[in-house]
Amino acid sequence: MADTITISRQEYDRLREAVEELDELRAYDRARADLAAGSDELVPSEAVVRLIAGESPLRVWRELRGFNQSSLARASGVNRVYLADIETGRKRGSIEALRKLALALQVTIDDLATGEKAA
Repeated sequence: MADTITISRQEYDRLREAVEELDELRAYDRARADLAAGSDELVPSEAVVRLIAGESPLRVWRELRGFNQSSLARASGVNRVYLADIETGRKRGSIEALRKLALALQVTIDDLATGEKAA
């Protein structure tokens, strides 16, 4: 027979809340450590709003990083016209092009990928 302990519902609920709070604090500490180590970054709310609104992720990240189309084309080795076509949604962009652009922008390919054409 296993040892059992009986506690009140109130004590049980208090312990569950304490565990949830501890999990949140640990997540916060991990996020702070990632920021301090440079393995994560804060994204300005204006950029997030633009991304949520469906604006081209490539355009948002390009502008956030301070590139114009020509300078990003030079930095990435992707043709400027092709880059513009990706931004406007006329072309989806090859995996290789997105890889080069992501590398130049210091983001992941997932940050640039979009399931729909940009508006």
